[in-house]
Amino acid sequence: MMAEIKLGLCNPPEPIYLFVNQGEVDGESYVWYKFNISQDKKIPVPQRALIGYLSELRLTTKEFKGKDNLKLDIVVSADELYVIRTGIETNFAKSFLLAASLIQDFSKPLIIVANAGDENTVFCNLYDAASKTKIYREWSRDLDWATIIRDIQILLAGNSSTTPSTPKLSVVPQPVHTLDLRVKQIRTLLDYPLDLVREWLQFQNASNPSQLDISKIDSLIKTMCLAWAADKCEYPNEAESLYQKEVIDAVASGADELAAISAWMQQLQTAKAGAV
Repeated sequence: MMAEIKLGLCNPPEPIYLFVNQGEVDGESYVWYKFNISQDKKIPVPQRALIGYLSELRLTTKEFKGKDNLKLDIVVSADELYVIRTGIETNFAKSFLLAASLIQDFSKPLIIVANAGDENTVFCNLYDAASKTKIYREWSRDLDWATIIRDIQILLAGNSSTTPSTPKLSVVPQPVHTLDLRVKQIRTLLDYPLDLVREWLQFQNASNPSQLDISKIDSLIKTMCLAWAADKCEYPNEAESLYQKEVIDAVASGADELAAISAWMQQLQTAKAGAV
């Protein structure tokens, strides 16, 4: 049965973005906020929790102060459609993913809580909305973030037909990931110099990655990744061997490429720190 549609004045059917950060505006403290683009103004959100149905996880590249930044978008269906946007490497993202990785049934509502930490950090607590029970998983240095993200996305895809939809909004589809976007996102994640990518394209007589064969793009991505890893391993072949296993083989098995590369980077950094 179709939900009753309320006629009259209303807001446009667009998602409400919540940006995670700890700060203060006009004496009002916040741990997440809305942003008014036309006024270039942060709008503090006093409530620290959001109740709704987790419907999607997305990795998104956004430009900030002239640089590209990789973000995790947590899409929540509630009275409106909300998108909680945070950096992929933030404490909020990782604490959210830790708790969400324990959930097997996303057809039930959750309470997502933003908690202030030290030095302007923000953490996430997750609760079962019906029982008010906290969902908690111990932190570990050996966590495979690529697998965690992939497993949550798979469960969400399976629940998409049963998760209640909001009467006012539908889930916004993900943008198409072209070869150009693929290279841009990975270059951003690696902080690889844009000039080197442009130089490489010139040697290929191309101005954009999408003008080239997929095998050449795969080669470019591998080159960028191994350049990042050049000082992370004692033996040169170690990074390439792990890249084959943790990225190429994982993507072939259905893993998200960005998440796989991020996990591979973390693995190399952890190994380097342990060797010091």
